[in-house]
Amino acid sequence: MRWLLILSLVCGEALAQEPPAWFADSLLFVREDAADAAKEGKRLMLYFGQDGCPYCKQLMEVNFRQARIVDKMRKGFVAVAINIWGDREVTWDYGGTSGRALTEKQLTAALKVQFTPTLLFLDEKGEVALRVNGYLPPERFEAALDYVSGKMEKKLPFAEYKTEHQKASESLNPQPFFLKPPYDLRRKPGAKPLAVLFETPHCAGCDELHREGFERKEVLSRLAKFDVVRLSSLSGDSLVTPGGQQVKVNGWAASLKLNYVPAMLFFDDQGKEVFRIEAYMRPFHLAGSLEYVASGAYRTEPSFQRFLQSEAERQRARGESVDLWK
Repeated sequence: MRWLLILSLVCGEALAQEPPAWFADSLLFVREDAADAAKEGKRLMLYFGQDGCPYCKQLMEVNFRQARIVDKMRKGFVAVAINIWGDREVTWDYGGTSGRALTEKQLTAALKVQFTPTLLFLDEKGEVALRVNGYLPPERFEAALDYVSGKMEKKLPFAEYKTEHQKASESLNPQPFFLKPPYDLRRKPGAKPLAVLFETPHCAGCDELHREGFERKEVLSRLAKFDVVRLSSLSGDSLVTPGGQQVKVNGWAASLKLNYVPAMLFFDDQGKEVFRIEAYMRPFHLAGSLEYVASGAYRTEPSFQRFLQSEAERQRARGESVDLWK
């Protein structure tokens, strides 16, 4: 039997979007589940979602309703749904958890999940082979399934694999707010926070970010609070990092362990990375990420999701319409 384990992070006691009937149950001993999946020639996938999350709904109602995707899921993976804001115990020796039993919400914090859905694909030993922070549209989601089921993680980074398996523009998109080279990214006390955007050619998600995210006034108004640098993660050009090191861009991207593009990393005026986006983000969440950093809220609220919830409530209290997907 082939099966897929899905770990779902949900705000509340029940899933807002019910998972498909082909999901399996689990006692939530993750390494044992990974080993059992391996006996069936499969791999384990953990899915983190939350109540009211439009991206989770999109995953359930769009991706999981496409016959080719469902076929690959059922043939290659194992699935179980879990409420992350709940109190069921999960045992998994990974990410500093030391194999002790944690509640679902404790595990969420230990794994530093900031985006929903977050997908963790595990290998046969229960180690993470691929982490996907945020929703992937069907074409890119299917590429992730192919990458993991083909055990490609030891051959090349997912960012390179994804670039080879999607159609998109052959060059990077320009924006007037990008700083010009040469890049000396060292910070000074009192300087604007720094946003470093990593992209590549042939990146459909990058094209969409420019086409939709960077056309919204609420995004542009928040971007004005940052110094913004855009880099190709494949580039061999030199720069000075926020920490003062002279490096090649591609080497820096590798050292930052970037698996996805577009990715936006935020640095404070001390040159310390304080937050990052490695996810497919619609404008509301992109603007929220920028506000999270620019306002300094990340210093007092470690959960980006809780910050977003509060931000949406504040907007509604002002009589503003809040559409999490648009």
